[in-house]
Amino acid sequence: MNTGLSTTGLSTTGLSTTGLSTTVSFVTANYVARELGYSMTEGWMQGDAATQNAFKPLATFGQKFGEMLMDIKALGFNALDLWTAHLNSSWATKEHVAIAKDLLAKHDLKVTSFAGGVGSVENLKATCKLANELGVSILAGGVSALANERSEVIAILKEHHVKLGLENHPEKTPAEVLAQIGDGGDGHIGTACDTGWWGTQGYDAAKAIRELEGHLFAVHLKDVKAVGGHDTCRYGEGVVNIEACVQALKDIGYTGPLGVEHEPEHYDPTGDVRVSKSLLEGWLV
Repeated sequence: MNTGLSTTGLSTTGLSTTGLSTTVSFVTANYVARELGYSMTEGWMQGDAATQNAFKPLATFGQKFGEMLMDIKALGFNALDLWTAHLNSSWATKEHVAIAKDLLAKHDLKVTSFAGGVGSVENLKATCKLANELGVSILAGGVSALANERSEVIAILKEHHVKLGLENHPEKTPAEVLAQIGDGGDGHIGTACDTGWWGTQGYDAAKAIRELEGHLFAVHLKDVKAVGGHDTCRYGEGVVNIEACVQALKDIGYTGPLGVEHEPEHYDPTGDVRVSKSLLEGWLV
C-alpha cells in the first residue's frame, strides 16, 4: 500500500505535494444504516447485523459489493477503509474474496485498512489472513484479546505482517491510548485516531494528533455535532476543528491513510461526504 508520493510527484489524492501527501479514503462504515433504509433505531450493532446479513449470501455478494464500490468511486475516491461488516472473516469464503478482489481491481480502488472491532485471538488470526489476501496491512479498530493475551496478539500480527491501529472510543485522553499501545509490539501496535470520538469526549482532536505522533497508523476524520454525543455530521457543522486536525497532520509529517467518516443513522451521508471531501482536499494543499 502506497501512502507516500507517486512517481508523478502527486499524492494519491491527486493533489499537489506542496501540502500533505496521504491517501484519502472512504470509510465504508459510513453506510452503517444503509441496509436498514436509514432507519437505524436500535444502535450500531443493528446496522452491523443488517449489513452482514445483506452481504453474506454468495449469490448476491458481487452485486451488493459492486454497487457499493460504484457509489464510492462516483464520489471521487480511489481508496476505501473496508468495514468488517462488508467482508467479514467469519463468513468470507474464497469465492467472496475472489469477487471482492476482482471488483476492487475493476473500479481501481485500493483498501487502506480493515475498519472494525476484532474480538478473540482466533478472530484476529482469521482477519489477518483475510487482510493478507486483499493486500491490506492495517487493522483499524480494536482487539479485545489485547488486554489479556497481548503476546499472542503481537505474535499473530508479526506472523501476518499486519499492524493494529487501536481506535479511540471511550478513552478520554491520548494518555489512555498510549497506555494500551505500550511498547508498541515492535512497531505492530499503534492507533487509528478517530477525531469524532475525541470530539465526543470533549478533547481537542488536533492536540490529540500531536500527542499521538509516532503512533498513528490511520486517521479517521470525523466531525460530531456536540460534546457528549456521537451524532456525526459534515465537516464544519460540528465541534471538531477538522482543518486544525489536517494542519496538525501536516506539522508532524503524517503520510498514512486519511478516512472520511460520517455515519448518520437516519439519512444517506452521500451529500455530506461529497462536501467534506471537497473541504478536505482544499485543506490538504
